[in-house]
Amino acid sequence: MAAVNALIRSRLASDVVLINQISEHIIGSGGKRLRPMLHLLAAHASGYRGHHHIPLAALIEFIHTSTLLHDDVVDESDLRRGHKTANALWGNAASVLVGDFLYSRSFQMMVELDDMRIMRILADTTNRIAEGEVLQLLNIGNADTTEQACLDVIERKTAVLFSAATRLGAVLAGLPRHQEEALARYGLDLGFAFQIADDMLDYVSDADTLGKNIGDDLAEGKPTLPLIHAIANSPPAQAASLRRAIESGGLDSLEHIVSAIRDSGAIEFTHAHARRYAESAKLALTDLPDSSAREALLFLADYAVERSL
Repeated sequence: MAAVNALIRSRLASDVVLINQISEHIIGSGGKRLRPMLHLLAAHASGYRGHHHIPLAALIEFIHTSTLLHDDVVDESDLRRGHKTANALWGNAASVLVGDFLYSRSFQMMVELDDMRIMRILADTTNRIAEGEVLQLLNIGNADTTEQACLDVIERKTAVLFSAATRLGAVLAGLPRHQEEALARYGLDLGFAFQIADDMLDYVSDADTLGKNIGDDLAEGKPTLPLIHAIANSPPAQAASLRRAIESGGLDSLEHIVSAIRDSGAIEFTHAHARRYAESAKLALTDLPDSSAREALLFLADYAVERSL
């Protein structure tokens, strides 16, 4: 990870000062580097002994960071990881354009690896992420969003990049296709577990722990799993209040809404949902040989669900 972080900083360099300022702000704001870490662990668990996992891990973080810049503009967010967002500090236009810079820099680094399979996986992944952004936009303010529609957004916005990160570890090592698919499944299920737990934490955590304002999902009109479950399992008056909150994107009655979500059993439901994905992720690692990297991957599946409960 030290090598990855060093490469991230060196490849962020630009003679355009604003790019350096915004890139440094978001890269240096205390993120967990979970996606590059997953790639490194998957490569080690697969027996890879080369060096290409370092640039791959860095460019995976660039892809993720670019999506954060764009997300915060779309969501009009002013807080991420406990810090002011780039768009709150420099404006929407600069954030979008620097996000584009990070996307294009990641593709420059892909080309340098000169591996068509890697480029195809990452090109397909970034395209799916973009689809997920649009799907989420279509769901904003829609109180009739289904659980499946919510899961479709999670798959494309979050889980596919987790899956690409772990699949690419197997690709570098040249593992048989069934083991590559198992590592890809691990990453996909871990991504589901991580995001579902994150959606739950929006109603049980605090800004210092979660790194964003509590109730942000509701303020943005995002119908996440806890809200969808609460609407379906609350008395009519409470369900109507939750529906209005999604449609208006208001936080005027946040305290009552959080109480309604908790009373409906949505927190327990969402946690159990995330836990099932975490267990499925761990099961996908069954055929990998024992190693410290495999143990770390198993640990991360539990961490994704229990990290701040």
